[in-house]
Amino acid sequence: MKKATLKIDAKHVTADIDPRLYGSFIEHLGRAVYGGLYQPGHAGADEDGFRTDVLALVKELDVPVVRYPGGNFVSGYNWEDGVGDVSARPARLDLAWSAVERNTVGLQEFQRWLDKAGAGLMYAVNLGTRGVDEARNIVEYANHPGGTYYSDLRKKHGREKPYAIKTWCLGNEMDGPWQIGAKTAYEYGRLAAECAKVMKWVDNSIELVACGSSGAFMPTFGAWEAEVLEHTYEHADYLSLHSYHENKAGDTESYLTKNLDMDDFIKSVLKICDDVKAKKGLNKTMMLSFDEWNVWYHSLESDAKIPRWGSEPPARLEDIYNFEDALVVGGSLITLIKNAGRVKIACLAQLINVIAPIMTDPVLGAWKQTIFYPYLHASRFGRGRAVHVDVDSPKYDCKARTDVDCLDSVAVRNNEGNEITVFILNRNIHHDLETEIAIEGAKEVIEHIQMAGHDMKAVNSLKRQSVVPRRVPCAALENETLSVIIPKASWNVVRIKL
Repeated sequence: MKKATLKIDAKHVTADIDPRLYGSFIEHLGRAVYGGLYQPGHAGADEDGFRTDVLALVKELDVPVVRYPGGNFVSGYNWEDGVGDVSARPARLDLAWSAVERNTVGLQEFQRWLDKAGAGLMYAVNLGTRGVDEARNIVEYANHPGGTYYSDLRKKHGREKPYAIKTWCLGNEMDGPWQIGAKTAYEYGRLAAECAKVMKWVDNSIELVACGSSGAFMPTFGAWEAEVLEHTYEHADYLSLHSYHENKAGDTESYLTKNLDMDDFIKSVLKICDDVKAKKGLNKTMMLSFDEWNVWYHSLESDAKIPRWGSEPPARLEDIYNFEDALVVGGSLITLIKNAGRVKIACLAQLINVIAPIMTDPVLGAWKQTIFYPYLHASRFGRGRAVHVDVDSPKYDCKARTDVDCLDSVAVRNNEGNEITVFILNRNIHHDLETEIAIEGAKEVIEHIQMAGHDMKAVNSLKRQSVVPRRVPCAALENETLSVIIPKASWNVVRIKL
């Protein structure tokens, strides 16, 4: 059997992990909101129309922050349509997703849902069809204590205390030709800078996310970041990254290396940020918000057949995830933790029904997709401080890359300092690995959670949870070293008491 070694230095902290690294995203798209989190006619709906089965799963994930209301949707959205008397709200054509938006759920209702879910709000402003006025007014409405037009309007709408939204996105994917009001880097950079100024003049405690490229595939990638940062570096606190993984070719060995592409993307953007910092002679370091990431490709063919302008939002982007997708999501979480020194916010896109870990049946219950589990493990056990891991692993070659480490790993010391969690991905589909995990100060093994042995295309459903984690027997520590078998194509969570 092939062998690997992990040497973990629990005292060598590589990054403090912001809990928002395990955030998510909900857009007015498909059944994410209507039929997802909100379904008044459902048997399990509460007094506000929110599905309690969905709330229970969101609470289980312990989602720290949710980006809202878009996404592409926000570039044509008037925030005023989603506040005040629900019966007086207008219906609008949603040009981003060819649907009719009834505005039954807006800021008021979504914040109420977040309060029940125990999550914070990351709010995106419309820089597609709107700009400086919308930006300053929504901050005044949401965050100003009172005595002004918009803050008093909030009170009139039934919210006495401010929403106190901390983090705001300056638009969404403004480089994309698919975006309503798409802009050049200069056009967007200038607008974002002016919006940022007035938003912070209204509330100087907020932090802002400027739009990076929609992905590394964009022809303007790199040049976009450099130009946008020329205008926004002094005003913004984060630059955004978006990335989606796919396996259209059916090449699993290459697919399981996608988190390495994600890491390359992060490193490229950080270099641009630091180059602009040096050029401007500034002390401030730009942080990153990886506020859209996930697997997304299963639903593309079916989505192309969806009719436009239905009376209800159609089921859209409802990828059904398999086991190999769960492994890719696990690898992506490892990459985010490795880069937690600069990536402070990340949002799994999205949370419910739309490319999501949580799915709902319109009549029956809600259920967990395969990707639910690695996300759960990272959110639950990945909070604290990332510590140094020295990985010595066999390698393999595939079509996408050569000399790929079979084993990918990261370790997190909890906030109390008395526990280490080691996240391990074996991306090799042929070989189990006899692995030694050495941790100075290790006292005992708490548990070893594992997802392994499934068909790569196995999926979950409401009726059957085929792909689930299980606890596996773990050998005792000897001389602060644990010997374990890491199965081929597996996701592992090893928790050790110090």
